[in-house]
Amino acid sequence: MNKVLKNRLRGMVLGQFLGDAASLGVHWIYNTKDIERLYPDGLQGFEVPAEGHYHAGKLAGDLTHYGDAASVLLEALTEETTFNVATFGRAFVEKMDPGKGYSGYFDSATRGTLENYRNHLEVSKMPYSFQEGADDDQLATISVLAVLIAFYVAHNNGLPEDRTNLLEQVKTLTHVRQNNKRAVAYCQAHTRLLLELLAGRDIHSAFHHVEEQLNTDEKLDREVRRKFREAFQLKHKDTVEATDFLGQSCPLICSFPSAVQATAKHNEDFEMAIIESAKAGGDSAGRAAMIGSWIGARIGADKLPKEWIKKLNRSSKIYSVLENWGL
Repeated sequence: MNKVLKNRLRGMVLGQFLGDAASLGVHWIYNTKDIERLYPDGLQGFEVPAEGHYHAGKLAGDLTHYGDAASVLLEALTEETTFNVATFGRAFVEKMDPGKGYSGYFDSATRGTLENYRNHLEVSKMPYSFQEGADDDQLATISVLAVLIAFYVAHNNGLPEDRTNLLEQVKTLTHVRQNNKRAVAYCQAHTRLLLELLAGRDIHSAFHHVEEQLNTDEKLDREVRRKFREAFQLKHKDTVEATDFLGQSCPLICSFPSAVQATAKHNEDFEMAIIESAKAGGDSAGRAAMIGSWIGARIGADKLPKEWIKKLNRSSKIYSVLENWGL
């Protein structure tokens, strides 16, 4: 595998984690006037969550629950050579369960997934498939996908010519926590986009190329295409204004196009794209995980903000796993 691709793969994974961590302090503040009031000098990234905040108690440089789940996936894959859904599934239900010590935010996808897992154990002696996640169409899986894609590309020694197997693995991973067709559709579109960026396409070409790949005979693919177009129609608008129109909230029908707009607007300016999306309020951390992975895949790890990497509390662990994968 060439050095350029390795650098982009590292950038994709680091970018995902950086976007999440940088947005921690203002995550889920929906009123943009509240953000302006709390931070009159503007957002810098890596703000500490205030008392009473969803992530109160976490430190600057820590991750949201999205990033925590991505860390579970990263660690579950550390010693693997192929993606094993049971390995990740077991790690997830063990490490993300508040009853077993997890202290981060407990979202609906995790709650539903753990309930389905426990219900299975109560009524069946058969091994659990880890394919009965919550009926959830939000950001649980799309915010961790860069890890799986980097793992897949590293262990297949390059980008796949035929994407069928990887897209099936993405579907399988999605079903661990989100047994939902819309979640799968957006996760697969996200995967296609990352592959285009890893292959060297610029941001705008990558978006349009993925749009062309989506199946016009599939209802959800048509929806994703429509959301791409809505976002691009607003790419010259201020990101706060555009996000207010496209949607601040967690469902992918809102969060995905808002992330696309911020990325198209700010192109390869990693810090600006993340900060402007955070200023727009709502589920900024989930959007930033996507934005960070897209721009990171485009520009590579060497061009990511070094000061931000220093602030990321799990950066050494992430680098260690990537090096173990030959990246």
